[in-house]
Amino acid sequence: MGYIDAAEASPDVYKVLFENEAVRVIEMTLKAGQTDNQHSHRDETVYFITGSKVKISLPDGNSMEADIPDGHVMWHEEWTHIVSNIGDKDLRAIVVEKQ
Repeated sequence: MGYIDAAEASPDVYKVLFENEAVRVIEMTLKAGQTDNQHSHRDETVYFITGSKVKISLPDGNSMEADIPDGHVMWHEEWTHIVSNIGDKDLRAIVVEKQ
């Protein structure tokens, strides 16, 4: 499976704020009860402005749930997934991807 651009897969969730040859900065807003479309991120650091409970589904059929607190920061290597906001508040985050 190749790279699936998040902003193209779910433009209602992901908005590119800045992009150059080194980095890409994306704003994510996933409303309570909303699920995005399958997409990829290159190596990423994510700052969750407002957290929520999420279910992350992987292409191999595995999934995981996480309670993400406000202000949480995570790093993850390149991956493809689907995010469902199964919490009761909107999830807002800034994603910084390596180009």
